Amino acid sequence: MKKIPHRLYLTEDQMPRQWFNLRSAMPEQPDPLIHPGTLQPLGVSDLAPIFCEELAKQELDGTTPHVDIPEEVLEVYKMYRPSPLIRAYELEKALGTPARIYYKFEGNNTSGSHKLNSAVAQAYYAKMQGLTGVTTETGAGQWGTALSEACSYFGLTCDVYMVKCSYEQKPFRKAVMGVFNASVTPSPSMTTEAGRKILAENPGTTGSLGCAISEAVEAAVQSGGKKRYVLGSVLNQVLLHQSIIGLESKLAMEQLGEYPDVVVGCSGGGSNLGGLIAPFMADKLQGVKNPRIVAVEPASCPSFTRGKYAYDFCDTGKVTPLARMYTLGSGFIPSANHAGGLRYHGMSPILSKLYHDGYMEAVSYKQSQVFEAAVLFAKRETILPAPESAHAIKGAIDEALKCKETGEAKTILFGLTGTGYFDMTAYESYLSGSMTDYVPTDEDLQKGFDSLPKIPQNKNI
Repeated sequence: MKKIPHRLYLTEDQMPRQWFNLRSAMPEQPDPLIHPGTLQPLGVSDLAPIFCEELAKQELDGTTPHVDIPEEVLEVYKMYRPSPLIRAYELEKALGTPARIYYKFEGNNTSGSHKLNSAVAQAYYAKMQGLTGVTTETGAGQWGTALSEACSYFGLTCDVYMVKCSYEQKPFRKAVMGVFNASVTPSPSMTTEAGRKILAENPGTTGSLGCAISEAVEAAVQSGGKKRYVLGSVLNQVLLHQSIIGLESKLAMEQLGEYPDVVVGCSGGGSNLGGLIAPFMADKLQGVKNPRIVAVEPASCPSFTRGKYAYDFCDTGKVTPLARMYTLGSGFIPSANHAGGLRYHGMSPILSKLYHDGYMEAVSYKQSQVFEAAVLFAKRETILPAPESAHAIKGAIDEALKCKETGEAKTILFGLTGTGYFDMTAYESYLSGSMTDYVPTDEDLQKGFDSLPKIPQNKNI
């Protein structure tokens, strides 16, 4: 039998020219975004003051299966895409598993992650609308880096509110964003009303993505129409742009004569997970195939595994629309763990609906478990993974070890969303033995649940 190559690169001509809208394949749509005052579904005109108009349309479109990728976006994609599909032969040997493990590597760009896929698209639409710039939040810094790159390319300003603990843990992320002329502010800050309010209520807070979102939205709304807010995860539009990950993965696996029995992705807000699973989940929903879909999240911020499926604000300052999602409550402030990109209180409405309806599974791990998997992977596969990506590695390893026990030669696909070269403080903490594991108690989580808006259960939305 011919050995499957270690790496498979699609050609530029094979790269998808359309994004895939997973909602078009769902038997039931996610619940709509609603206005927190009227509790009525929002339209494009309601979202236009916050988002670019084209992005607002993508956000609300649940029926169009395929969306053309603009030529200008494709030209940027070609600088770093298609990304490789890699067979983890050495990891398989180390585990002694009969499973075949593949990973889609998205770290081959300056941002070091998959985030550039949506950053380029969102910056392009902002430029086409005639805006001067955009505002955003960032956790681990990958999204902020990616957006600063994209904005620099299209000639836009980029104002980034970076979660304070990540800002302090990863100073070189700020430096890279500076290379691309971005303005970076640790959040919460005294520069916005939302930030000042959060600091007044919790002076010692290390911040959260929810806090940073509040500040970024406020800055955009108060720009006099010159800027719009863009988000790197959670939203439907972002999962649409990230579908290129799954589309390339499926095409590459078809060329190898493979199809995944299990698809594993880390989950914080849902961008990479939703993008990776999109075409495979569509197969599952349409009865074509039946892969298991596994979301992996940190035990310190367990939106899926311990959250509530409810309408909630997408930000801590409560200035955004309400989305129905798995959430820990917008008032939940996660511990300052090293997986900054997974420290969001909620989850994508699309993924939340799929999880709620039983189409996917979720597991959570402590960060010491995740870093143990990351170090093993780095030693065997020579790539140092981002802490966020390492959650998917841990999930894939556990699936492979199950195969070792049962003797099943399953095909496992996971998303290696980015590299960890800006996360050396975290690796030093793990290697020195000083890393600690925090898991919120039920009492800790209840504080976040208490912040959930009171939506009448019989409200006809």
